[in-house]
Amino acid sequence: MDRLSITSLLGQMSTPRLRALFAQDARRAADWVFVAAAEGLTQAQVCYGRMLLEGTGLPQDPVQALKWFRRAAASGDIDAMNMVGRCLDQGWGAAEDPAAAAEYFRRAADAGHAWAQYNVGHLYLDGRGVARDRTLAYRYYLMAAEQQHDRAMSLVGRCCEEGWGTPRNLDAAADWYRRSAEAGYFRGQYNWASILLKAGRFDEAAVWFERAAVGGTAAVRRAVIELIARAGAPRTLQNLAARLKAARLPASSQSAASASAPSP
Repeated sequence: MDRLSITSLLGQMSTPRLRALFAQDARRAADWVFVAAAEGLTQAQVCYGRMLLEGTGLPQDPVQALKWFRRAAASGDIDAMNMVGRCLDQGWGAAEDPAAAAEYFRRAADAGHAWAQYNVGHLYLDGRGVARDRTLAYRYYLMAAEQQHDRAMSLVGRCCEEGWGTPRNLDAAADWYRRSAEAGYFRGQYNWASILLKAGRFDEAAVWFERAAVGGTAAVRRAVIELIARAGAPRTLQNLAARLKAARLPASSQSAASASAPSP
């Protein structure tokens, strides 16, 4: 089978079939993806860059990963633009350069890429690589949230709660936290549970605090326990705190190839 036919085959395979193939042998999958990437298939170039970045099926090499992301970005692939931004923002394969990262994020964000919208929102919120502008941060978070981006929904809620880039609106904050929680994001679950706790809806708060603790980081679990202790919580929440203290829950994993670490 020549390179062109391999590329055609990969392009015709469904996502479930590709996942099944790659799950069998990561090294073999890397070889197949490289062939397609070398032939100019931008999706394969991004995929191969991610494999290099994460060390999936081949040695981890962020320098080469960035080269493949740049190659795909030069062809206009917006996922690749976001990944170049990620590398430059985090210093993966090159020196940190948040100003250059912002340019790549913006290009992908303005083309509708939800992760890039979320990422550039962080830069505007923190003033990294760009002039600090909470109004733009909120706008980009909102763009991503309207595409059902679970992390962005939580950040839109935070902006509404704090009045960052938009008038303070606690009802809107609660609604966005709820939507983020229902989408499965642990910080959204924690924030929504906190709203429920303040409203005296203790049984519902306990459910969402537990989901946040199970799916979140050790820091989130500690925050849940400490918040419950400070609140002088009823027995439902006290029981939850006791369970969390006794449990050995696994820490959540975050992919290196996704987006920036979320703001609180």
